[in-house]
Order: sequence, then structure tokens, then C-alpha cells
Amino acid sequence: MRVTPCQAALAGAIGLNLLLLYCAWRGPGGSPPPPPPSCRPLRGVPGVTVLLRDFEDFENDLAGTARSFASLPVPVLVAAETAPYPPVPLPAEVGFLPLRPAADRPPPLAHPELHIRTRHVALVPDGTRAVPGLLERMRDVLEGGAVRLVAAPVGSAPLRCSELRLEPREWTARYGSGTPGVCRAVEGTAVLLLRTRDLFALPFPLARPVPTALFIQAAFRGWRLRVMPAAFPAARRPPFSPHGRWKAENLAETRRRRLMHDLGIKREVLADGRERWYGCSKETARCFGTVHARTPQYLLAGRWTPPCCLRALRETARHVTGVLEATGVRYWLEGGSLLGAARLGDIIPWDYDVDLGIYREDVGKCRWLAAAAAGEPVEDAEGFLWEKAAEGDFYRVHYSRSNRLHVDLWPFYPRGGVMTKDTWLGHPQDVEFPESFLQPRVPMLFAGFTAMAPNNARAFLELKFGPGAIENPEYPNPAIKRLGQD
Repeated sequence: MRVTPCQAALAGAIGLNLLLLYCAWRGPGGSPPPPPPSCRPLRGVPGVTVLLRDFEDFENDLAGTARSFASLPVPVLVAAETAPYPPVPLPAEVGFLPLRPAADRPPPLAHPELHIRTRHVALVPDGTRAVPGLLERMRDVLEGGAVRLVAAPVGSAPLRCSELRLEPREWTARYGSGTPGVCRAVEGTAVLLLRTRDLFALPFPLARPVPTALFIQAAFRGWRLRVMPAAFPAARRPPFSPHGRWKAENLAETRRRRLMHDLGIKREVLADGRERWYGCSKETARCFGTVHARTPQYLLAGRWTPPCCLRALRETARHVTGVLEATGVRYWLEGGSLLGAARLGDIIPWDYDVDLGIYREDVGKCRWLAAAAAGEPVEDAEGFLWEKAAEGDFYRVHYSRSNRLHVDLWPFYPRGGVMTKDTWLGHPQDVEFPESFLQPRVPMLFAGFTAMAPNNARAFLELKFGPGAIENPEYPNPAIKRLGQD
């Protein structure tokens, strides 16, 4: 049957009227039935929801902070993995948003944003007191300017603006002095207001510490922040007890490390030049797994060697060359390490080990190498682990027993004026070369110290890597990933 335009319009009008009647209908006893999705109230109604996230269970002002903001009145939610313990007497109108599921209970909503129906949300630190109208003024500033966050100080200390530059490929966040008013981050206790849709578009919207998590995620997206001059009062309360302060400091460090791991940050460079490191150490495993086809996983992810790994490799290389020199073992920079020295005076930014050649006949001069040659891994006095490699007749010195960042030591021996060795792994640079390159060896700047190198680095490298090796950088295995594809 053919439907005319008039018939289609009439059917549409009837359907709309039925939908309106259904949404308006109330069941027996005056209670409405559960509305279908099309009848549910729309999210994004005007207003601001206050979200209390940064507080400690053991000592807090959560009840006072919640009571103060609930009096405005505005919606107030407490968000935490589990309910605070000891229990906190929250006002009846304040909601609790659990973030962690429990095996014996219905799970919390997978999307916390479903609890927040206002267009804006304010993340309020513990111990803040409300000021009538200030949240609305912050909202007006947000809507009237080209920023995505607004900050207002808590207490009498002003907020300090700072710039935040992210270097994802180097796993680094750099802070610098910012222009007062509009910046990328602030130092100091602050209420932070943003659009609800912006908050929950972030991959880690409620990660702690909240300010750091928001600033770094915002910087990844190019968002800017405006600082309000007006301040929220801070509650008068006694300082943490000594035990509480110790717990708070340890928890803060744990949270910050977890956050940096999630955000892919291994190093923060502060405005005063100090650094915070979040990568591997002698007590931990290295930051990346087994390398396949000379291409570490981080290269496939568009990143270079984590800076903590480069730092550990530099430390290991300095230690190993110092031991070799002290014991009379003749060594020289090999392969990619010599290439990095010639190109940068340092380790190549995406390299994952250091290569040194040694004269095989000198192995017995070093007690650690001699022990490794006998098949016994040995840890030296500074915690570096010397062992014979499982892949063949060469040696590895690891940063520690736990952290397997390493320097490879390749034992060459002369045969008819040519340096050769017994283990070849098929790398492009894995070739024989004239011994004349080592007669004499020459000092060369590498990784913050002076190492020994072949006497004609350019000719040596072009023999191994081909013409233009120094001027034309490339990843170790271009067949899998080429430099410039990031």
C-alpha cells in the first residue's frame, strides 16, 4: 500500500502524542513507572555539581566540607573506591559514588558521569568552605573565555600559575613559569571547575591526585586554565597527627607514581630544575620487556627509550668502562653506541643497550669477567651483575639483578690483521674490521664521560652501517618501524 505524505504526517503526530501521554502518565498510587530512555531527564541541566574526591579516610573534614557546599544548595557527591572508614556522618542530601566493585554486591555504575546531571562540575578539595555565588562566577568565566578549566584558590595563599609542556616521546612533563591569569597548571590548593562532558571525556577523570591528573590530561589536549582572584575559605582544623602525616605522605607518593604510570610519564622536570623520576630503579624490573627483531615495544607505541632507562644505561656504561680501564682490559665503543657518540656524544635516544668491544685475550684481567666466563653470574660491590650471555660467546653487565638494562661486551680477537669474533647475531653492524682502527684507540665523549673508541669513527661506522650513517639516523629495524612514522 502506498503511503501519502499526509498519511505519514498524521501517523507521526499520533505517535508523538502517544509518547507524550506515556511520559505524563502516572501509575497507581501516584508513582510513575520507569520511563523509557527517551523520557528520562536530559543530562546537562544548568548548575554545578560539587565532587569531593581528594580526602583521606583516616583524618579528614569531609562532613564539614560536604555540609558547607550542600547548604548553597548544589548537588554534592563524595567519590571514593569504598565508603570512608571510620564512617563519616554525611548530610542526607549528599550522595556517595562508589568507584570500586565488590564481589558480593551489585557493581557500581560503570560510568560515574551518569550520577552528575549538571553541565558543570567542581572538584573541591577536603577542608574547603563554600562561598555563595562563587561557583556560579567560575562557571560564567568558563563559558565566557577560551579556557576549559577555571581554578579558584582555597585559603589565603594565592595560586601560582605555571606552564606545562609534555614530551610524550620522551615520557617527560616539563613545568615552567607561567603568565598570571591563564596557564596550564597551578601550584597550591584550588577548586577546579570544568564542563562535565570535558571531565568525563578524559581517560582518567577521577584519578588522584586530582589536580595533577587533570592538568596533565588537559595539557595533552591543549586546554588552558584561568585563575580566579576570589578565594574559598579553608576550614580551621588541627594539622595531621605525626602518624597521619606519615600515612598521607606515603599514600600521596603511591598515588602519584600510579598516576604517572597510567599517564605514561617517567620524569617531571620542575620549574626550579629539580626532577622527579617514576621509572625503573635498581630494585625494580626495567621499563620494557624482551626486545624482538631489534624493535622495542615503546618504538611501536611512538615513544623513545624511557629517560630512567637512559639514565641507568649511562650509569652502567660509566661503571663498566671504569672497571675495564682499571683492570687493563682494552675496550672500544661498538655499533649503535659508537654511532650515538659520533652523532650526539650520548646514547641514541631510542637505543636499549650499550655495546662495547673488548680484546678476548684480556678477559682474564678482570675478576668479574673471568667469573662470568667460567659460567658464574657475579654481582660486584656496586650491585652490577656480570654474566655470560645465553645467546653466545659474549658478556653482559646488568644494571642490577632485578633490572636487566645492560652493557654488552663483545670479545674480538685479531686474525691476520682483522678483528673477528665467534658469535654473530646477524645485525647489520655485526662484521669484521681491520685491527688498524684500534691502533691506537682514541678518547671520545659518550654519555657524560670519556670512553675509548676506534681512531676513525666515521670510516668505522660507514664500514658497518654504510655511507652517511652519522648524518642519516634510522631506527634499528626499518622494515618494522622507520624513523618519521610516529
